[in-house]
Amino acid sequence: MKSIVDILVLLSYLAGVVGFGCWFAKRSQTTREFMAAGGRLPGWAIGLSLFGTFLSSNTFIGNPGKAFGDSWNFFVFSLTLPIGAWIASVWFVPFYRKSGEISAYHHLETRFGPWARIYMVICYLLTQVSRAGTIMLGVAIGMHAVTGWDIRLIIAATGVLVTFYTLVGGIEAVIWTDVVQSLVLSIGAIIVVGILLFGNPGGAALMDTAMAANKFSLGSFALDFTKSTFWVVFLFGIFINLTNFGIDQNYIQRYHAARSESAAKRSVWLGAITYIPVSAMFFLIGTLLFGFYQAHPEEQAAIASMSAELGKADAMGDFALPHFMANHLPAGLGGLLVAALFAAAMSTIDTSLNSSATITLRDIFRKIGEGNDGKAQMRVLRGATLFWGSIGTTVAIILSFDSRNILKIWWDLSGVFAGAMLGLFMLGFVSRRAGNAAAITGVIVGVAVISWMSFSGASWMPEVVRSPFNSLMTTVVGTLTIFLVGLALSRLKQA
Repeated sequence: MKSIVDILVLLSYLAGVVGFGCWFAKRSQTTREFMAAGGRLPGWAIGLSLFGTFLSSNTFIGNPGKAFGDSWNFFVFSLTLPIGAWIASVWFVPFYRKSGEISAYHHLETRFGPWARIYMVICYLLTQVSRAGTIMLGVAIGMHAVTGWDIRLIIAATGVLVTFYTLVGGIEAVIWTDVVQSLVLSIGAIIVVGILLFGNPGGAALMDTAMAANKFSLGSFALDFTKSTFWVVFLFGIFINLTNFGIDQNYIQRYHAARSESAAKRSVWLGAITYIPVSAMFFLIGTLLFGFYQAHPEEQAAIASMSAELGKADAMGDFALPHFMANHLPAGLGGLLVAALFAAAMSTIDTSLNSSATITLRDIFRKIGEGNDGKAQMRVLRGATLFWGSIGTTVAIILSFDSRNILKIWWDLSGVFAGAMLGLFMLGFVSRRAGNAAAITGVIVGVAVISWMSFSGASWMPEVVRSPFNSLMTTVVGTLTIFLVGLALSRLKQA
């Protein structure tokens, strides 16, 4: 890092966040406090926490990286958030608040049997370790570029810090630290935009360069599902946000933490609407950085060299913002921006760890979770937090050897698991006719389709049998396969 001031700013921030999270230790001594904060939190705090969860390092590093290397095509995902928020406020929030069950998957056992609950829990936990892994990788990329510290050591340190305060403070620590971190992250983005717009060569020149390269494109509007067109990202966004708001334990737990149903609904809207302009700001940063480095080709070569050294030549854009932070910010601001990057990571990882621990207790250790032994339940919650924190950190280290853009890695992974989950949830939520046999058959066929699409890019698969669809369509096709096959079989049985 370029100065002792930067280091002091970063360390002060980290100490403050961890200390703040630990302050809630006395208020997280029971399972209800640890998992749902006693159901007493205001809607605005939960909304900012949801916003902070959206704003992971995938946003901080991935969005600028994608805009730098490609265009604003992936911003279309953000435009689908109001659709998901509306559906959640009308159907999902009342459904879960009325159930009174903190697990998002409890009702599926009642609907289809124990297998459905187990299936959803496995998919969910795989999603969470993938999410934690990509987010830790993002923060490590940024910190490596600014500090020169080893990427794997940064990943390990991040995992230890976040796991510690989540373990101690429970979901109330998660939500209130997310509120602080979402504000820090937004301030950091505003600072970078300001420096780029009012620096040298100046915002007008940077925008002209970006416009000439068609960097503001949202993608082709052709009905072509083999490429990342506007409609492919739009469909992907709708299905992923239905997954987030409808069956993601991260969100369902927050519905229960709100002090009322109306507060929970307001939180959904606040989180979704706030994210859209901030997401656009990060895409703008990537676009402006493209213009900036076009004007400084020698520095662009340095970015290419850095990404190649780390085995990520195909994701050069991920290093544009970290390089800018390391070389073009005054002393002190570099530390603030790295702190903002840490905020982006921690505000999502802490949520994943707390919700994964909750699922472990309520869905895996069910006899303990439904018993009266509070001490045993707390041991499971804390042990599971440590376990999933360790797994997520390990996944991040493994993904550090992947050459793809970090946002692309996450979307590909989440698309596989989301498609496997959402189809079954929709079948049970929409159709009252669908029975156990129809659901099982739909899942088997759907998982087979998802596997086929997921492995179609593998070198060992013959060209003739590969999926023609863009990888973002995996969640769309997989969801519809499970839902439609199950629906069709249920109607045939009724006929």
